[in-house]
This record gives sequence, C-alpha cells and structure tokens, in this order.
Amino acid sequence: MRFCAFLTGLLLASPAFADTNWQTIQREASGQTVWFNAWGGDQAVNRYLDWVSGEMKSHYAINLRIVHLADAADAVKRIQTEHAAGRKTNGSVDLLWVNGENFRTLKEANLLQTGWAQSLPNWRYVDTRKPVTEDFAIATDGAESPWGGAQLTFIARNASLPEPLNDPAMLLDYVQQHPGKVTYPRPPDFTGTAFLEQLLLTLTTHPDALKTAPDTATLAQVTAPLWAYLDKLHPYLWREGRDFPPSPARMDALLASGNINLSLTFNPAHARQKVASGELPADSYSFGFRNGMIGNVHFVAIPANASASAGAKVVANFLLSPRAQLRKADPAIWGDPSVLDVKKLSDSDAEKLNGHTPEGLPDVLGEPHAAWIPLLEQEWLRRYGTR
Repeated sequence: MRFCAFLTGLLLASPAFADTNWQTIQREASGQTVWFNAWGGDQAVNRYLDWVSGEMKSHYAINLRIVHLADAADAVKRIQTEHAAGRKTNGSVDLLWVNGENFRTLKEANLLQTGWAQSLPNWRYVDTRKPVTEDFAIATDGAESPWGGAQLTFIARNASLPEPLNDPAMLLDYVQQHPGKVTYPRPPDFTGTAFLEQLLLTLTTHPDALKTAPDTATLAQVTAPLWAYLDKLHPYLWREGRDFPPSPARMDALLASGNINLSLTFNPAHARQKVASGELPADSYSFGFRNGMIGNVHFVAIPANASASAGAKVVANFLLSPRAQLRKADPAIWGDPSVLDVKKLSDSDAEKLNGHTPEGLPDVLGEPHAAWIPLLEQEWLRRYGTR
C-alpha cells in the first residue's frame, strides 16, 4: 500500500502525468461554448476580448461568448441566485473576471472551483513575486488565475497641471485653488472605491488595522482621517461634490473636454493607450503619489456550477500565454500590465514586454482586506450619497 501511494505521488508530480491530464481537458473543451462574464466599460478591453474569442475559435474549437457587465457584482448575484435555486450544474457563467469583494463573497459561499489555477501549463510564466495567490489579503486557494496587474493612477494634462501632485495634502491644496476642476467616480464604482482606499491607506494612523477584517471597536478611529479629509475636499469638487461621474470613462471625457483637470484609472498605461487612440489630448500624462499608489492583481475564476469547466480552463490558460499577455500589455491595444515574469520569457518576448511597461511607476501599496470595501462604500453613501 505504501508503495502504491508512493507511485501515485510520483505520477501526480511528473510532467508526463500533467501533460496527459491537460490533453484530456483540451479534448473535453473542444466544441464547448464558454460564457465569459467580464466588465465591458472600455472599448479597448472589448476589442481585446473579441480577439481572444477569435483565437479560441481558430485554435481550440471553443466558442467564447463575452457577456459585457457594468459591474462584476451582477454576475455574482446571478451565481448566488442559481445556487439558491439548486442549480448545481449547467450554470450560466463559465468564466468570470473578478477580484476583491466579489471574490470574497463567492469564495466564502463555496461557489467557486478551487485548486485548478496553478495546474495550468502557462502558470510556469507567472511572476510569483506579485500577489498572484491572494486577493485583497484573502488566499485564492487556486480558485483564481491571474490575468493582469492594476494600480490606481491619476491622469492630468500638462496645460492644467504641469507638475504631479505628491500626496493628499497637495491634492487638497490644488482642489481649493481650482474649484470645480477635480472629482472622482461615485462609489461603488471600483475606481471610486479604490480612491477611498488610497486615501485611507495614506491618511490613517493605524495602517496595520487594514490588513485584517475591520474591528467594530476601532473602525471609527481607523477611518476618521478619511472622512475629515473628504469633508474638506468635497465642497471644492466638480458640482460642489453633490454629483459624481458614474465611471472612469466619463471622467476621461470630462478631462478631454476641459471640464475637469484630473481623471482616474486603475491602469498605469491607460493614458498612453487613450492618447494613441485620440480619446485623450496629446499632453495627457500619468502620475501617482510619491509614497505609492494602491494596486492589485485581477483574476478570472470558474464558478462551481460552470457548464463548460474544461473550456474555461483552456481560456484561462490562453490568457496567461506570452502571446496573449504581450498583446494585452501593448498600449496601442489595451495597455493592461502583465502578470508574467520577464525572466521566464524568451529574450524576444522579454524585450517586447519591457517596452510595454511604463517607466517611473510609484511603489505598489497593498489593498486593504476585502471586508473593508462594503463598509467604506456604505459609510460613503450614508455621508455623501444622498446630497
């Protein structure tokens, strides 16, 4: 019995066994239709996913159907509804672009497949120095495959802001000198919420408290500097803080038209991509606070009741391929930061990826624990959302 167990362990660990297992998954995936639910708020992202769909059809005989979401929470609610109705198989979502609070919600309810991400063949290219096995301080347990990097980034124009703002104090001073010219997306838009997280991380006197779930006994003390800052900021914002843009895309439009002087994005290469496409003026540039900007890794996940689990894994594996990651990182196409390690790539691919990586990025600040997100959003809405 011990010998059999030992032999089984060798087989499971061997590349030959892994290759055979992956070949079985590929055969099962052929001909499947995979419903990929993804945020659809940016045309560059949508065009990239259209390209992915074509590649999956041509090379893997997989029919990849993109469901464009306004918010990943919409798909999360659908998955929860199916589970409550007893729909254990044949779910409507096969692959989901997700992270943060939405991931925590699904994982805690055991609504995701686990243990598959690191078994993907292209995992060998992943930069494991990045937070690719945790999501907002929560272990992924192989339930998510990393897809891209992200960092909160300001966008300005040289004409209206020749020098970057180094910290929240400089931002407040600038806003007071230029009333009506700064705003941020209305939470719970994820970029708007990230702006709140950024300020909280920078302003709180208890940063270590953000690494774990909130403690009701100290919650008010930890967040007090954030609300005090926003109370000073809001009267000088666009529309006096009584209205907020619904999305970063709307902020880009307001920046391009000269109605505001700052936009926000979660993609450090976003400004380059939008300048190249003509959607932002040529003098647009990106910057972050001197002591760092909040950042994370975004992922794809497979619901436990997925109809095309094998196909979803093949798609996730393709999204990690050097070819797909290089195309995604190109600012002329999308400009989304790669999760691959250049040291694990060919010299040619490494050179291309380095060429797509923006220079001079600030340090990445880790996200607070996911449990902080709903509390911040609820308190923001209570304080400012009904004005």
